[in-house]
Amino acid sequence: MEGRKTTITMKGKALTLVGSEVKIGQSAPDFEVIANDMSSVKLSSFKDKVCVLCSVPSLDTSVCDTETRRFNEEAQRLGEDVVVLTISMDLPFAQKRWCGAAGVKNVQTLSDYRYASFGNAYGVLIKELRLLGRAVIVVDKKGIIRYVQIVNELTNEPDYDAVLEAVGKLL
Repeated sequence: MEGRKTTITMKGKALTLVGSEVKIGQSAPDFEVIANDMSSVKLSSFKDKVCVLCSVPSLDTSVCDTETRRFNEEAQRLGEDVVVLTISMDLPFAQKRWCGAAGVKNVQTLSDYRYASFGNAYGVLIKELRLLGRAVIVVDKKGIIRYVQIVNELTNEPDYDAVLEAVGKLL
């Protein structure tokens, strides 16, 4: 696995991200992940929607839990033209259990465990952990990346206001 040393850290320790770094203005790479019902889902399934792609290491950690709950609240306010996808390496069964326990219904959780398709396509697969780095990517209705936020320290939450501002500009 090729990787690149970046500014991403976990408790100060540098980690290697694998895959291609995505840039604002490029076409969003398609990917294949697994839904909670074990069906296959691709980014191309969400044509004509603004997509907020949130990658997290694991829903069973406090920061990922907090982030996904926050985006669940925001998703309800963003309307039907926006879909919020939270992608992790957690198994679909664990994601389904977590969503039920957390009451999360406005965010779709998806698993990259099978192919690491999202992690590799968006350059957020952590080589040392085989987990996804914390990132938020906003894709417009035409499939163009309009916002990218890679959270430098894995144990920090994203800048929610910046993400919501980027989404708002697309509505």
